Amino acid sequence: MLLTRLKTKKVTIPETAMILAAGKGTRLAPLTDKTPKPLIEVDGKPLIDHILDRVVAVGVKKVVVNTFHLGEQIEKHLGGRADIEIVFSREDELLETGGGVAKALPLLGDTPFFVINGDSLWVDAMKPTLARLAEAWDGKAMDALLMLHPFSRVPGWHGYGDFTMDPEGRLTRREERRVAPYAYMGASILHPRLFEGAPERAFSLNLLYDKAQEAGRLYGALHDGLWYHISTNEDLETARHLYAQGHVPDVPFF
Repeated sequence: MLLTRLKTKKVTIPETAMILAAGKGTRLAPLTDKTPKPLIEVDGKPLIDHILDRVVAVGVKKVVVNTFHLGEQIEKHLGGRADIEIVFSREDELLETGGGVAKALPLLGDTPFFVINGDSLWVDAMKPTLARLAEAWDGKAMDALLMLHPFSRVPGWHGYGDFTMDPEGRLTRREERRVAPYAYMGASILHPRLFEGAPERAFSLNLLYDKAQEAGRLYGALHDGLWYHISTNEDLETARHLYAQGHVPDVPFF
């Protein structure tokens, strides 16, 4: 069959995204004592601009950015971008990931939206990563869809993985004292209904992921490009080093 005759799935890209940028980034201290983590640079560009470039590329219309730690720096920096609507959700106290999104729900609308960690740094493969995530979204079956990466292929990864995945894409959290093959890379699509009954306080999105898992509505999609997990200063230097040499590792992946 000619490729031009193959059926393609109609993909709806979420019009709104939220970037989580309120945290203190304590593991990157002392860098983050004076500079918020989303403004730390890799390849001469702040992390949050790497994310915004990806968001703009797939056609997202509006981005909500939550702020707390050194938030005025983030707002000043993003004031220079005119290629997308940016709205700020300012927090008087840290609400963590779940509380931050819950507070911003009135700004995010009533349809599925992207949620992206302000320090998530990835490289697309053949197709934009966020477009692949949107392509995998099924609102009838899912409340949350997480982008995952094989943790064994993350430079400098020192964890045990986050999730296992069944053949249909349903996720199960790693059991204690076990290793899971996939790490959550900080990009997802969430439906607002996931927040029904959510706490009115600071809480982690993990609480809602567990809720979705119990209902069989937590799914994953596998990233086919590169991802840099930036938690420590060593992680940051590894990412900068690999960007500088064109993402070619010193020791090839097996």
